[in-house]
Amino acid sequence: MVVLAASIVSKSGKVLLSRQFVDMTRIRIEGLLAAFPKLVGTGKQHTYFETENVRYVYQPIEALYLLLVTNKQSNILEDLETLRLLSKLVTEYSYSLDEEGIGKTAFELIFAFDEVICLGHKENVTVTQVKQYCEMESHEEKLHKLVLQSKINETKDVMKRKASEIDKSKIDKNRSDKGGFMSMGSGRIETSFSEMSISSSGSGFGSGSGFGGITTDLDAFSTKPKGRQPSAATAPPKGFGMQLGKSQKTNQFLESLKAEGELIVEDLQPKVGQSRVAAAPPTDPITLTAEEKLNVTLKRDGGISNFDVQGTLSLQILNQEDGLIQVQIETGGNPGILFKTHPNMNKELFSNENILGLKDPNRPFPTGPAGDAAGVGLLKWRMQSADESMVPLSINCWPSVSGNETYVSIEYEASAMFDLRNVVISVPLPALREAPNVRQIDGEWRYDSRNSILEWSILLIDNSNRSGSMEFVVPPADSSVFFPISVRFSATSLYSDLKVVNIIPLRGGATPKFSQRTNLSTENYQVV
Repeated sequence: MVVLAASIVSKSGKVLLSRQFVDMTRIRIEGLLAAFPKLVGTGKQHTYFETENVRYVYQPIEALYLLLVTNKQSNILEDLETLRLLSKLVTEYSYSLDEEGIGKTAFELIFAFDEVICLGHKENVTVTQVKQYCEMESHEEKLHKLVLQSKINETKDVMKRKASEIDKSKIDKNRSDKGGFMSMGSGRIETSFSEMSISSSGSGFGSGSGFGGITTDLDAFSTKPKGRQPSAATAPPKGFGMQLGKSQKTNQFLESLKAEGELIVEDLQPKVGQSRVAAAPPTDPITLTAEEKLNVTLKRDGGISNFDVQGTLSLQILNQEDGLIQVQIETGGNPGILFKTHPNMNKELFSNENILGLKDPNRPFPTGPAGDAAGVGLLKWRMQSADESMVPLSINCWPSVSGNETYVSIEYEASAMFDLRNVVISVPLPALREAPNVRQIDGEWRYDSRNSILEWSILLIDNSNRSGSMEFVVPPADSSVFFPISVRFSATSLYSDLKVVNIIPLRGGATPKFSQRTNLSTENYQVV
């Protein structure tokens, strides 16, 4: 048996990956792979066919083909065994069996193919052995990394010592400068500070306070930063120090950037006692995230051009001991939604009992750190519809020209199915010298002068405000200028109404603690 090449191609004939095991030119392998989509038959039971020189042995994997190109003298039974082993490796290394997933794990798949086939002949290995060979650890590499890390730590220690020495020298220098200034005499100090009229009791330093009191007030003045701008009566003269802060030119420059629509983030020091609240990562041992993406295109005169919902259910496990589980779910029973499980899932178990579990019950789910929000994909679903009542938010735009002005009225109507959060409706405008005249609005607005876009923001749309409107005035413009209108929002409810009912531990014992997150968001939502 001689395997000439092992390849992964799409149903359309695009070559995603190919590994040759004998000497052959690039033109020949490209010609053989280009001929495959034309020769493959539909509706046939066998998955191989022959030409004058070679034999094609293939296996469909979702939207892809795993293909072996062999000579006609090879043993077809061994070819099929090799093909089965390679298909297991593909699903093992690539969690997403599409063009993007194969592209991300291309080199891992090539290395795995090399462990299975050597010079065109199959090696006697299993999937476990191939994974072990590909992940082989090197003692020399570990030793090199330890030496490198020790050098990095030593450099950091030297840097810290140098920094502390520099800080200490600065402190000593400041003390010596302060001592020299105070030794110039009490008469000069009393005279200069009495002219400044700085005193906590309202009188000057020269009237009745001793030399020790002058030293204390001077230390407080030179070392304690003030939280507010000093008044004109208490402002220090120009020789006493440098004032830190933004100059007038800097402020004018920032204001001009803000006027052009740029987002300016200022570095502000937190106030004393102000609490800092950070978003904590999930702490539950098991977290399931159900997410749906909306792709909707509405017509400006009414109707739907496109309505597509794509959803995913992902699993995140923090501890390895919780990996041997099964997930029981409930769906809303919508017949228009098509569910599709991951290739590693037991499809019969899901079809009969709505339970998501691996084909191999002894294999645990992968675990990940708390910061890995992606998780492991378990289930996908999709829904397409032409029913306008399924649209969560419809937009109506009415431009009308009157004299030298164009009046634009925009209204929204939200469905009662969802409570929408952080709604932003972006309306393109003609090039303007100044912001449009917004006469009436339910919510807030912001004008992006650089991109010439008016953003209408509503924090929450619920039963109290299922409809709203905005009216603004701009110079004369054609009605097509105000399209397409883009919409962004999110919600916590889903079209699929998918719920996680229970987590079933395969080793027995108590049900582990889990949490479920749901999110509906827009990916491409427009009115054209």
